[in-house]
Amino acid sequence: MRVAWTLLVLALATPAAGWARERIDPPALRVLFVGNSLVYVGNLPAVFDALARRNGRSVHSDMLVKGGATLSDRLEDGSVERALATVKYDHVVLQERGGDFLCTLGADSCKRAAVSLQRLANMARSRDSKPLLLGTYQGSARASRAIVEAESAAATANGIPYVSISNRLQAGIQAAPSVRWLHADHMHPGHQLVLLEAIALYRTLFGESPKNGALRVSAPMHEPDTRFPVAVVRNTFLPDPTARGPRSHIYPATDVRLALAIAGRNPD
Repeated sequence: MRVAWTLLVLALATPAAGWARERIDPPALRVLFVGNSLVYVGNLPAVFDALARRNGRSVHSDMLVKGGATLSDRLEDGSVERALATVKYDHVVLQERGGDFLCTLGADSCKRAAVSLQRLANMARSRDSKPLLLGTYQGSARASRAIVEAESAAATANGIPYVSISNRLQAGIQAAPSVRWLHADHMHPGHQLVLLEAIALYRTLFGESPKNGALRVSAPMHEPDTRFPVAVVRNTFLPDPTARGPRSHIYPATDVRLALAIAGRNPD
């Protein structure tokens, strides 16, 4: 009887223990990246997730991207609104085309960028998501300063955090000129710049720097010619049979150490 009673107590206690573990485990942080090829070349969302998970954080990111897309494109087609109505995202990372906030892509491009950023930021906040502006970059030091100032002003006007990239890229080029910061096309981000962006995002969202150490990202490494014909939410880790390029990437500890040092030189 004593044995039977002990087994009964254990059987009753097991479900409660399992329920308690479910309550204690924090839910995964959900992040939505909205942008264009500057987001998907090198798969920034997947690199960010892998970095966060290696540092003990439960994160899952999706991306809503299309080559050459602007924030106004995503506003007009309603894709961001549909995504926010479907999934509860904790953060929405917004990235414009490089140069739009400087009007370099048309006389009214900066006006459209500013209006779209405002409306998308308000849309995210209405769904209890925290919007954030991820910066772009320019090649020359002068243009780099200009884009950082313009993007920073746009983020400040909307009361949202801004993660500057162009100034960090310039610092990286100065510190390690032999490193391939840009893709072979000299326009899109190279693996080292993608890592730098992921670390800068991590610092902004979590208020601390990630730990140094080699990082493996098991996700498709999209190339500039990867086609996303329709802007729909995509799981950044799912393999894409139509995608060209490697299916994973390993960042050695030396690459991570360099990106950590550069990210720390230009705090947001």
